[in-house]
Amino acid sequence: MSSPLQLLGRAVRQPLRQWVRTAFPRDQAGAIDYEHPSGDPGLFGPGSVIWKIHADFAGMLSGGLSALILQTLHPAALAGVYDHSNFREDLVGRLRRTTAFVGATTYAPRHAAQRMIERVRAIHTQVRGVTPDGQAYAADDPALLTWVHVTEVYSFLRGYRRYCRHDLPATAIDRYFDESRRIAEALGATDVPASMAEIEAYLQRVRPQLRFDARSREVLDILTRIRLPVPLAGPSRGLFLGAAVALLPDWALDLLDHPAMSPPRARLSGHALQQVAPWFRSALTDGVASKACRRMGVPAEILQQWPV
Repeated sequence: MSSPLQLLGRAVRQPLRQWVRTAFPRDQAGAIDYEHPSGDPGLFGPGSVIWKIHADFAGMLSGGLSALILQTLHPAALAGVYDHSNFREDLVGRLRRTTAFVGATTYAPRHAAQRMIERVRAIHTQVRGVTPDGQAYAADDPALLTWVHVTEVYSFLRGYRRYCRHDLPATAIDRYFDESRRIAEALGATDVPASMAEIEAYLQRVRPQLRFDARSREVLDILTRIRLPVPLAGPSRGLFLGAAVALLPDWALDLLDHPAMSPPRARLSGHALQQVAPWFRSALTDGVASKACRRMGVPAEILQQWPV
């Protein structure tokens, strides 16, 4: 006999599927065919850790938002977004483009993944400027590429561990960082951390460069007002943004002087997402990860099987 929670999960499965498809339309990745050619493993393949971690929607969306928050603390990285992005008018579009990039580089056939990387590299060459305090920056600066990469994979992992599987083996964690650095290096990053110990040491080194300033506050103001074009837009934003704040390390929370970065509110959102995350997993059975599994002739269930 099904439990009341299982019955409720079945009832909300289709609305959740529609919510995700509306927020992140499938055509966001262009004409990528994730199901062909048969046997093409892409950059990683089904035996990788990155395929498993990036398949979890709740962990990835909350982790992606958490990474955006962290990135507001780096003046040079923030300047590239502040001066050259249309985030003020289309923050949803920016999130969708990031989602498309992560999906393509993780799951697409090799030629499509490489094409996506080259497209982003070309965009980066056009992003240059000077921060308010006179520091020159460039989006293709290897150091800035490493910062953006580290904040993303660090946050994706924290999202996965909190909202999907907290007891992830330490060897799998190190494999995830080692695998994912290939994307950063393909974009031009150098000295990319390849293990949890290296990630933690890197963040310790970069912390003296970080600060919360007026630009940081402005970007966070816009992020906290983001309105996804979905039903229950306000509660949805509150749930995922709060769950994202719950992933931030204590040192980042100490820097972030913003009312939306409330740890008590974040804990409530984090607990709520932990409860509904399994419903997202059961509802999203036909996304790009599942299509990539079909391309490789393996069952999608491998995406939730450990150890590797």
